[in-house]
Amino acid sequence: MFSVSDSQKKLKNPTGVTVGTFDGVHRGHALVAESLRKACGERGLTPLAITFEPHPLAVVAPERAPRLLENPRERESRLREMGLEVEVLEFNDKLRAVTVDQWFGILRRDYNARLILLGYDNSFGSDGKGKSLNYFIEAGQRHGIEVKMAEELQGVSSSGIRAAITAGRIKDANRMLGREYCIEGRVVHGRAVGRELGFPTANVELDPALLLPPKGVYAADVDAGDCSIYRSVVNIGKAPTFSDNIPLTLEVHLLGFHGDLYGKNIKVKFIEKLRDEKKFANLEELMDAIKKDVADAVKIDTNRVQVI
Repeated sequence: MFSVSDSQKKLKNPTGVTVGTFDGVHRGHALVAESLRKACGERGLTPLAITFEPHPLAVVAPERAPRLLENPRERESRLREMGLEVEVLEFNDKLRAVTVDQWFGILRRDYNARLILLGYDNSFGSDGKGKSLNYFIEAGQRHGIEVKMAEELQGVSSSGIRAAITAGRIKDANRMLGREYCIEGRVVHGRAVGRELGFPTANVELDPALLLPPKGVYAADVDAGDCSIYRSVVNIGKAPTFSDNIPLTLEVHLLGFHGDLYGKNIKVKFIEKLRDEKKFANLEELMDAIKKDVADAVKIDTNRVQVI
């Protein structure tokens, strides 16, 4: 049977647990966290989220594994900000084979679990898919673990957020997330064309595991790590005005920033899509379009989304 390794943390105090991938840590996850904290407070338990790395589909069906909405470090940080302890388990074939009943045994033995809160649309265990709530309740009773179902937040899911981002519907994605969709990356040297045009850009190294919005121009707020947030214009594309053979890049023009970002990590928080990528007839047309992009980005209301 699968067992948590000795190197992983064992919690001494009794816990209330929720189990899931938590990709994106969106408003639905926030509701689960709030419900778990409340239930644990009433029972004197420590709230704990158990999650996985890599995404289970990367093991179960690699061809269907999604691009992620955030990296594992960001996911863990957001869960902790919600007041939960976090345990990250390696998802592998051994863990994949663990049944619901075995899972409850592990939760009681290794985490002193007394309560588990199920998300309205999630299950766990090799035999848990499609099973009723009563199935989990009965398994919990055999191990002395109370089972509760979390409240549903309709219209919010990781898959829905991915679909919105893929379609360029950034505002819809942000509404479901409860914050701006963010891509964090290191600034690397690019072609320096923007600087020559009077619009210097930071070229952000892309993480192939993360979901990237489609090609186009976006308004964003950028955390440059200097305690300031800069309204920015982001271009995702291949610069078709200059060449047909340029690789896909994410370039950010930070309004009002003066300094050197090379080698630093920045956080690009997408606000909304401004326009599609376009091949312009000449540099004059391109510069006019960039000026309009900057003006449009500046106009956007900063109080656009409730942040969790």
